[in-house]
Amino acid sequence: MKKLLTTALATGLLATMASTSFAGEIAVIVKTTNSNFWQNVNKGASAAIEAHPEHTMSFNGPASESAIADQVALVENAINRGVSGIVLAPSDPEALAPVVKRAFESGIPVTIIDSGLAEGSEKHYQAFLSTDNCAAGQQAAAMMIDEAGTSGKVAVMSYVAGVGSEIGRVGCFVEHLTENSDLEIVGPFYSQSQMATALNQTTDILAANKLVGIFGANEPTAIGMGRALEQSGKAGQVTAIGFDGNADLQDMVKSGTLLATAVQGSFQMGELGVNAVADILDGKSVDTFIDTGVVLVTKDNIDDPVAQNVLY
Repeated sequence: MKKLLTTALATGLLATMASTSFAGEIAVIVKTTNSNFWQNVNKGASAAIEAHPEHTMSFNGPASESAIADQVALVENAINRGVSGIVLAPSDPEALAPVVKRAFESGIPVTIIDSGLAEGSEKHYQAFLSTDNCAAGQQAAAMMIDEAGTSGKVAVMSYVAGVGSEIGRVGCFVEHLTENSDLEIVGPFYSQSQMATALNQTTDILAANKLVGIFGANEPTAIGMGRALEQSGKAGQVTAIGFDGNADLQDMVKSGTLLATAVQGSFQMGELGVNAVADILDGKSVDTFIDTGVVLVTKDNIDDPVAQNVLY
């Protein structure tokens, strides 16, 4: 992995701040606060800040993942109030790129978590912490083929089109399925990360298609998908794989509604994201990419430490 900061950052903006105190607020800004996944990021960030008493931490995000302008405004507000550093989960790779550039130009280090920014923005942030979403999608697809077989229809229930995590996760799921089986893809369908939307979409898709499998690509989408399977009486009859690991999804794995759910290290995103900013402010080196991992949680391993360490 590449180390430290970009040359421009190391010799430029932050270097000019070397004689000043780096103590201050680290702003953690996520895609939405209305999700257990992002609240688990908050828990990780809160745990990390305890080891850095010279800093304080704030946690914020818009009401929904589709409220992109609101997230941009939150980052702008953090820059305007002079925070020491920012941990950001960008809801849109293009829309958030300009404000991250502004943070860079203001001498504020930024670590990006979960989803990437637009190509060419790498020089404006110092580290990217994420699940390898492509690898996660491929793992889910391989399990789907193993359980559902190599022919039939598989519906793909996605969340927000074009988000960095969605591109890798859903794109590589679809690619792996089409390259390694004769399974027919139905979708993707986009819930805008709204559980009720995913429930209604899945209900309609189940009525219109005889599916052998279905994939729900994030927490609210997978919950809505699972509830539609239960309400339609098709739970356990369709190979269903979700993504993320809150209590609802854990219950669906235990009941057999979901064969598995792919769970990211959301706690680790918050914890390692804050630690990376604190290290940068302390003049230490950081990896430019930090993989926070994924675990395919099934009924067989849900009580094992490997699963319990990522569930929330």
